[in-house]
Amino acid sequence: MQRRVMATMGLGGLLAIGAATAATATTPPGTAAPAGTAAGPVDYHWTPNPALQGEGQANIIVWAGYAEEAWVTPFTELTGCAVNVKTANSSDEMVQLMQSGEYDSVSASGDATERLIAGGEVVEINPAEFSSYAGIFDDLKLKQWNSLDGKPMGIPHGRGANLLVYNTEAFPAAPDSWSPMFDGGTEADGEISVYDSPIYIADAALYLMATKPELKITNPYALDQAQFDAAIALLEKQKGITGQYWSVYTDQQTALEGGTVLAGTTWQVIVNLATANGAKIAAVKPKEGATGWSDTWMLSSKAKNPNCAKLWMDWIASPWANAQVAEYFGEAPSNKASCALTADPNHCATFHAEETDYWKDVWYWTTATEACLDGRTDVKCVAYTEWVNAWTKLRA
Repeated sequence: MQRRVMATMGLGGLLAIGAATAATATTPPGTAAPAGTAAGPVDYHWTPNPALQGEGQANIIVWAGYAEEAWVTPFTELTGCAVNVKTANSSDEMVQLMQSGEYDSVSASGDATERLIAGGEVVEINPAEFSSYAGIFDDLKLKQWNSLDGKPMGIPHGRGANLLVYNTEAFPAAPDSWSPMFDGGTEADGEISVYDSPIYIADAALYLMATKPELKITNPYALDQAQFDAAIALLEKQKGITGQYWSVYTDQQTALEGGTVLAGTTWQVIVNLATANGAKIAAVKPKEGATGWSDTWMLSSKAKNPNCAKLWMDWIASPWANAQVAEYFGEAPSNKASCALTADPNHCATFHAEETDYWKDVWYWTTATEACLDGRTDVKCVAYTEWVNAWTKLRA
């Protein structure tokens, strides 16, 4: 590592500011000093690359919780780069925003990254420019969704599974299956919460992969027409017990806190925020496995502020900053050294950051293509554009 910068913001205060920011669903101003932070030195475990002279700002697209004021502010102080944040609610929105050419970087999930790569919206990175890259877990590097021809197309940010959230009063015994979401017959009927995105078709396919072996699904993103039709039929059935389709995370959070949602597909950050506000809920990765995300910070091919964007990408993947985001959002960090820097010393154990076996049944979001991702060559699979069409029809 390069020499490490020391500054004066207390860790507890930084996390508290971050939580307050997300709870009010505001975008961080970026340059204002957090109020009420405790005094004391913080070792940021990072030094800006002196070869990257910042342009003064970076315009970035993020998932909610990825660019909170608590870690934007020290970045600006260290680099002179202000951070202008646009929060997106879906991968489709991220792709559309990046196509506008107005943004320098994006925290894209696998169902967006491959579209961005194919469309020429992002460029290859040079790992030598990023001191943080060497510290990334090896099983996150050079994957289908974050590389091209063996070359990195971004810096892995973190990963997580899409979980089953349930109301602990409605389910005194914790469920261990996605069955309440698809088969019904529980207290949650009529009050389940479904992620409102075409990529959710993969969740139905995952459940069918475990419960309908005759369909011979081996990859929830590689569906021939018959397999795809079965997934859509299951989702049509699910509509009868669904009380909420959500894409804005605060919508599900509010429903969980109000008790109007009793089971649903969720992100850990939503569970964290709702629990902090008194929601009687818990979450689990069911026995069938789960879909999930492995996000990547990518650099726009049209970046007007490429140096500030590169500095931000390096910073947010560095040990201290990556630890803050991972702990706040509720995900496994991508940087190995982050595990020693979380406020909760058990965070990486809780989120299985160092357990490769845990991720074997987590199917990271991936863009479906006609060429079947499971290796079949005797059939065509349903491409993502048809997933979008089918989901639009389902939701009409």
